[in-house]
Amino acid sequence: MSVRKREWTTPKGEQKSAWVVDYTDTAGKRRLKTFAKKKEADQFAATATIEVRDGTHVADSASVTIETAAQFWMKDGKQQGLERSTLDQRRQHIDLHIVPFIGPTLLSKFTVPSGRSFQDKLRETGRSPAMVRKIMTSLSSIFSDAMERGLASRNPVREMRAKRGVGREKAHDKRQRGKLKIGVDIPTREEVKAFVAALDGRWRPILLTATFTGMRASELRGLRWEAVDLDKRQIHIVERADRFNDMGRPKSAAGERFIPLPPMVVNALREWKLICPRRKLKTESGEREILDLVFPTGAGKVESLGNIVNRGLWPMMVKAGAAVDTGERDKHGEPILKAKYTGMHALRHFYASWCINRKEDGGLGLPPKVVQERLGHSSIVMTMDVYGHLFPQGDDAEELAAAERSFLA
Repeated sequence: MSVRKREWTTPKGEQKSAWVVDYTDTAGKRRLKTFAKKKEADQFAATATIEVRDGTHVADSASVTIETAAQFWMKDGKQQGLERSTLDQRRQHIDLHIVPFIGPTLLSKFTVPSGRSFQDKLRETGRSPAMVRKIMTSLSSIFSDAMERGLASRNPVREMRAKRGVGREKAHDKRQRGKLKIGVDIPTREEVKAFVAALDGRWRPILLTATFTGMRASELRGLRWEAVDLDKRQIHIVERADRFNDMGRPKSAAGERFIPLPPMVVNALREWKLICPRRKLKTESGEREILDLVFPTGAGKVESLGNIVNRGLWPMMVKAGAAVDTGERDKHGEPILKAKYTGMHALRHFYASWCINRKEDGGLGLPPKVVQERLGHSSIVMTMDVYGHLFPQGDDAEELAAAERSFLA
């Protein structure tokens, strides 16, 4: 590999010069790359020498644009059989955020400074910190996929993340949000008691199950009767329904699990099973009805999350008194209230806190590993990061004082 200066005269008689890096790539093909400054040429030569030696170098002419690499990434996701919701999210990141800004850029010309500039543009155009993180994660995956295809020699997004960026942003977001708080993010015991007492109608069995199993909304929507054993008082989570109502397996191996049921939920499910809507199934001999989903629509199909929240959770929260005044008035002059806890995950948070602090009900608080298994978390780290502060703490001050007395004695 050599770096040499090239000088020439233009047709107009102007003197021009440039620095040329002359090298042979990993395929044995001669390559020339031109730079305006010797410093830039030397830097490229030093990097290219290592990449050629390691067999990772990709010349600009052999590279592709970020948009093309993104299409390869999408195609790979489809071949892997990724869920429709995951593919849809990938497509949104590509079409709405990545391609409009950096789509025509060659992979070989995208650097760490390019990544920082792209990240800044995303923020300046109103993307939230959480959205910026997700977009940069997708871009990093695009580069990783391109590297495996031999279209890129490095992943500048990963280098950027390692040096400073997304990790710090995520930590900042956590500091801003703070830890989950009882009465703010997690319903209090009194609120849940009032909530349970207020439950009625078709929403009672699903919201009661959510409260005392901690199941995700997607798992509740995809639950089938064949996975519910009322005699053994347990549910076997093996399926979930995504936001498109498509059925599929849990996203991780830990998501497949058994969850025990308290008697109140068992009784509610026994009653519900007698009137649960059935799904119509077409057969050669005609049409028949089968008992399939546990919490379906009136036609026996997958219930939407919007219906569960808007028609079930929120009205029941308001009815139970877990509500806040919006400051507005209806046509009768009465205050308009809205639910204090607006998402199904609030019930999952309560279940986790209830498992951790079961001693208040005369039982035994569950150890972290069991809580992790009940919730279907992929790792104990996730469980402790979210709920670690809820576990009972010893009297550290008293223990330290005893240790001091022992030491001084």
